[in-house]
Amino acid sequence: MKKESATYNFILSGGGTGGHIYPAIAIANELKLRFPKSNVLFVGAKDRMEMEKVPQAGYKIEGLWISGIQRKLTFKNLMFPFKLISSLFKSRRIIKKFQPNVAIGTGGFASGPLLQVANSKNIPTLIQEQNSYPGITNKLLSKKADSICVAYEGLERFFPKEKLKLTGNPIRKDVIDISNKRNAALTKFNLDSNKLTLLVLGGSLGARRINQLIESKLDYLKEHNLQVIWQCGKLYYEQYKVHDAESHIQVHSFLNEMDLAYAAADIIISRAGASSVSELCVIGKPVIFIPSPNVAENHQTKNAKAISDKDAAVLIEESQLDSNFENQCSELIKSDEKRAALGVNIKKLALVNATKDIVDEVEKLLENNE
Repeated sequence: MKKESATYNFILSGGGTGGHIYPAIAIANELKLRFPKSNVLFVGAKDRMEMEKVPQAGYKIEGLWISGIQRKLTFKNLMFPFKLISSLFKSRRIIKKFQPNVAIGTGGFASGPLLQVANSKNIPTLIQEQNSYPGITNKLLSKKADSICVAYEGLERFFPKEKLKLTGNPIRKDVIDISNKRNAALTKFNLDSNKLTLLVLGGSLGARRINQLIESKLDYLKEHNLQVIWQCGKLYYEQYKVHDAESHIQVHSFLNEMDLAYAAADIIISRAGASSVSELCVIGKPVIFIPSPNVAENHQTKNAKAISDKDAAVLIEESQLDSNFENQCSELIKSDEKRAALGVNIKKLALVNATKDIVDEVEKLLENNE
């Protein structure tokens, strides 16, 4: 039977943050391209952003009553056993009704119960780990998973080596090649081609500490002849839009055309979420990572360190911004060689075919179970 005419049922689970949701949607899109007659169902956590984002992408989703374990004793922690039992029962009902050929987890609370049930029913499972330091859900699931797709080397410390496949993280198609978009980007943002452009990214909601840093350094950036595209996030736009009137600063709540923003940039300041890091490797520009310290198991610092340890980016932790930022930034501004070296080194770490490679692994699981 040709795969184009085969009908398969794929179930995907992952959520809580965009870093888990968008890779799952990218995988679903590739599955539909490869198996047009297939059925795709998502399973997420009832009150999290996947319940909105997945239907927007055109897929059905079922919600589980589940949440993570808090780091301190709270009422939510006391409720966790009840939520887990409820989610296991609902996952069992979903799987019995949908009859998936493969179950795929991209991390987050909801993927735990769903893939646990899939494993117990001998349904082939694949997990995709975006970070250089795995979350607790994927660590637990890895023991029975059939295939584990990762974005960083060295994860045999956490996962069975024979199951690992280095694929990278799925990224947006429009940013894979920005090499001929420079002129369009300069026009779009009305930039001076004779000045360096700094692109500041803090995620769609924004990053408070990065925004505070940029506001405090506006004079410094002007003195160094930098023009700035500052994506401050929708939570902070009202607070910082006053600076949009300054000649060298553009303030945006959100950037819809990220490919052009990347193409315009000479230096990038960014958080170090897994999807952002993977995208920036493909972009191949000099990056200053300022990881968020407020994420589970300090994922972002570990992601950024995995890049900076290979001389492929600058890492400044939030606690070091006041003492280190100007020195590190000045070095990049003044040295064409330093910027070029960072760009070349980070590009070497890019894995551009991640989505196709992950779906190749799904296809192997199908073949092994036919």
